[in-house]
Amino acid sequence: MLTSVDTELIRVLGDPLRLRIVTLLARETLCTSHLMEETGARQTNLSNHLRVLREAGVVETEPCGRFTYYKLRPDVIAHLASQFADLAESARTATENKRACP
Repeated sequence: MLTSVDTELIRVLGDPLRLRIVTLLARETLCTSHLMEETGARQTNLSNHLRVLREAGVVETEPCGRFTYYKLRPDVIAHLASQFADLAESARTATENKRACP
């Protein structure tokens, strides 16, 4: 049973703006212009956060003319959710485990 979670992915999703981007992309595929409009973030700041999400494998790009669309990779989020579910199950079964003090 897995009892740890992907810490790099948690770090990536731990930023409030990146989490907001992921939440928006969970609903629909959006371009940078849409994300700027929805988040109020500046283009350079948004691009940096999208790069981090892309490098972490959380989002993928889809070129469309002069625009780039971003979409969420649900398998990555599902894998993270599975890790948390495993961690919760481990905690449920470990309630009676108590290490004796020396």
